[in-house]
Amino acid sequence: MNGIYLKFYVHEHRRHHGILVYEWLLERARKLGIHGGSAFRAIAGFGRHGVLHEDHFFELAGNLPVEVVFMVSDEEAAQLLTLIEREKVRVFYVKMPAEYGVIGGE
Repeated sequence: MNGIYLKFYVHEHRRHHGILVYEWLLERARKLGIHGGSAFRAIAGFGRHGVLHEDHFFELAGNLPVEVVFMVSDEEAAQLLTLIEREKVRVFYVKMPAEYGVIGGE
């Protein structure tokens, strides 16, 4: 099948209406009927400001990037992006055409 690979980058501590942004994205996508999504915490990264953030054993207040990804239809991508814009959540995203499916197993 063909669809859209939709990826968002957020800092792990960022919040929207008191909810962590990566959790907010996952929850809103689920409510839109999107069938799955995942959040991945980076071990290091930097953004548009060029500040490098790294994971350290004793670091308590994390500010590392979190990648939130979805494999969706064109319509689902449009719905989620429209919702994010309407909620005025400032977030960097990547939208790429992709082929997906399930292989093997029973």
